[in-house]
Formats: sequence, C-alpha cells, structure tokens
Amino acid sequence: MTWLGPSFFLVLAVSHCAVYSRPTGLHLRNMVSFISAVEQVEGSNPGLPPLALVRALRRTAGHDDALTIHYLGASNNLSDAEVLETAVLNASSFSFFDKAIHHIVTDHGEERGVVLVPDGTTVALMPLLLGIEVGLKAKMEMTPADGLFPLTLLRSLGLSFLSLQDFPPSHRLGPKGCWDNVDQPKVYKLSWPPTLATDSLINGGMDGAILGNDISNLSASEQPQPLSQILKSYYSYVLHEGQGLDAVTRHVSPRRREISRSILEPLHPDRLVMETLELVWKLEKTEWIAQDHGVEKAVKDGWQAFVHKYWDCPAIISRCQWGAQAYRGTPLPLSLPLHFVYIHHTYEPSSPCLSFPQCSRDMRAMQRFHQEDRDWNDIGYSFVVGSDGYVYEGRGWNHLGTHTRGHNSKGFGVSIIGNYSSNLPSRHAMGLLRHRLVQCAVDGGRLAANFTFLGHRQVVNYTLCPGDALYSEISSWEHFRVR
Repeated sequence: MTWLGPSFFLVLAVSHCAVYSRPTGLHLRNMVSFISAVEQVEGSNPGLPPLALVRALRRTAGHDDALTIHYLGASNNLSDAEVLETAVLNASSFSFFDKAIHHIVTDHGEERGVVLVPDGTTVALMPLLLGIEVGLKAKMEMTPADGLFPLTLLRSLGLSFLSLQDFPPSHRLGPKGCWDNVDQPKVYKLSWPPTLATDSLINGGMDGAILGNDISNLSASEQPQPLSQILKSYYSYVLHEGQGLDAVTRHVSPRRREISRSILEPLHPDRLVMETLELVWKLEKTEWIAQDHGVEKAVKDGWQAFVHKYWDCPAIISRCQWGAQAYRGTPLPLSLPLHFVYIHHTYEPSSPCLSFPQCSRDMRAMQRFHQEDRDWNDIGYSFVVGSDGYVYEGRGWNHLGTHTRGHNSKGFGVSIIGNYSSNLPSRHAMGLLRHRLVQCAVDGGRLAANFTFLGHRQVVNYTLCPGDALYSEISSWEHFRVR
C-alpha cells in the first residue's frame, strides 16, 4: 500500500470521522425530529435566511475543515455568525444540533450524526447540509455552485478508496447498519467496521448534491424556501395507489440514486475525485502524489465499485430495517451464479405498499404467514419489490428460498407486493425488478448473463396465471421463456 504521509491520516481523522465513545443523547435520531428542531429556530426568528441558518449549524457542529473553508469560508469569520449561533441556541440546545450533525463512529461501531428518514434509509446530516449550503450560496451570490460535489460526495469516496487500497474495491465502501428501533430510533450500529464512506455518508452526499443542485438552478425570480421546507419537500411526500412514484414529478429521496447519477455521471466523476484529492493535499500542504499510478488505479477501481453498488443496483431495505424474525434453523447456501428469475406477485397483501412503514408491515405479515401457517423456515422470497421505490431483502442473494416448487435452487424468487391479476404495478416498481435488480445480480456475478425469466402457472406462482396482467407484461420482456 502506498504510504501517504501523516497529514493524510490527519485529514481523515479531522475531516471525516473520529472514533471514540461519549454518552448518547436521548433525542430521537430521525429526520422528523431534526426538521422539527429547525422549525423551532425558524419560528423564533421570522425572516431568518436559510443560508444564514445552515452556516450557523455548520458552526455549531464544527465543520470548518480546510476543504469546506476553501469553498464556503470559515463560519466563525462570517459577520452574522455570532448572532445566528445565539438564535440556534435560543430555539433548541447546542447539544442537540451538535449530536445530530457531528459525524463520528464510536469504537463500538455506533454511527452518529445520522438520521433515519421516512423512506427507511439512513442519511448523514453533514454532507446533506453542506450541499444545501453550497446551493444557497450560489443562488444568493449568483455564482457557480463550486464545491458541491467535492463537499458532498467526492472527498469521502476518494479518501475511502485510498485508505483501503489493499482491500477489494467493493470493501472500500459502506457498510450499512441497523437501528435499535425504527419507530423511536436512538442508536445506529454498523454491520461491520466502517470505511470513510459509510452507506449513510453516501446517502447524505447524494441528497446534498441533488438539493444543492436544485437550489443553485432556481430561476432568478424564485427565492429559496426555508430550510425546513427544503427538507420536507424532499423527504416527506405521499404516494397514491395506482401511480406510486410514477406520478411524482419533483425530486424525492427514493430516487436519489437515479437523480444523482443523471447530475454527476456526465461530468466524468472519476476525474473529479482525483481533482478533489489533489486539492485536499494542497490545502493540507502535503506533497501531491498524482504521479503514483497506484492512486489513479485505486480511484478508478473504487469508482467502478461505487457505480455498481449505488447507481446500477437498487437500494435494498435490509431485514433488520423491516423487522424480520430470525431464520428458523440454518440457512442453506445457494451455488452461484443462478440461471433463472421467477417472478411472483404476493396476491395477499393485495394492495401495493406505498411507504416504508406499510411495506415493512407487509413483509412481517408475509414472513409470519410463511413461518407459522406454512411452517417454512423464513419468508419464502429472495427479494420483494415495493411500490415505495425500494426492494426488500427476503432470503437474499446467498440463501436458498422457498418460492418455486422444484426450482428453488435454480433461481431467485422475486415478488411484487400486491395483486396484479387485472392491473400492473407502477412503472418504477417494474423497472426496479426488470432492470436494476437483475442487472445488479448479473454484474455482481450472482446471476448468469444468459439468465431466463421463467413463466408458467405451475412454475412461477399458483396465483400468477397466463391470463393475468402481470404475466402478460413479463411475457414481453427480453430473457422471458415459458416453461
């Protein structure tokens, strides 16, 4: 591994995540609670500009590292900083905002500075707020949104790629974690030792890039909304049956992967990562090592891993997030890659699920039915697709399911929540299955490139028949075959 010098590791420790323990506050760590606290600040200070507020929050959380100061200036040198910090403290406590925003991972694997958002994913507030601040600054000062991608996403990714050069690229990102209680979240524990680009940092980075870009591109006649409304518009929304995400025209959190890709991919982001790292080195007065081809390879390989994991693959809600019971017995491993995908609809529950709480309830109900009524070891499906924009983990990629009699070891069983005998799932839900999940499996070596979607009354599901609307739709897909 290339030796990067002491200043490199100083950057990692100061700019990203310190690893230590300190007592946890009792406030709920969800976006609803954070927005409520922001609303208190705004309500106590009518007319408070959103740019002034996000600057004050940056000061409160101590996010004045060299790269942030380069693009946004030092928060403690701003003329309104002292007044605004007082305003924040009048509305809530310094402790609340510090603990809510300041990102750390403790030596016990607890990730702080993250919140559970209504769609069931977890977001780090630091990169989210930095992206919003860049967008507000660009809009109010009528300047380009310089620093948007380095501050939200590229710095964390680049440093993570380099710090773990001796590990496979796929291990240089993540991990996810689990909340102690999704209804009253207080503790978020990571599933394995953290990289410098945890799942929540990447989610927050994508969200910050999207919102910052949206704000910076407002027309001259449009004024930015208050911070609380910016967050509500993106994270709080209602989907309607029969339409789901198809009817949503504004940017919302379940679409963060596709939106961030559309914004960033045309800009040659692997090159932008290298430029960001070069700037970090210069600001830290450390010799730039761009001539070391190991750096370029680490960034290239790491970026490819990021694209696969966070852009090509759909976001998958893990078992711990939807409240799965433990597998009964010992799961049997699959021999990968498999060659078939068996498509089901759940029939019961008969209605599409349109939110994380509803989809989670449906997953628990199906698992309970499969375990207690059918006496199976677990929910039968490999994966389940909701109409909320997410795929839900069942048996997963590696374990034998109970979904297609006589064929469980040959393919993955994927079901869409709802009864689709006479109508179809939303286009977005169908796309998650047909394009994103399947391509993710092929590119990840879990599904053979010459795989087959199988359809037949006795093979696919006893409730999905050739005359059903969903069956008719999948019969037109590439790779479909009747058996």
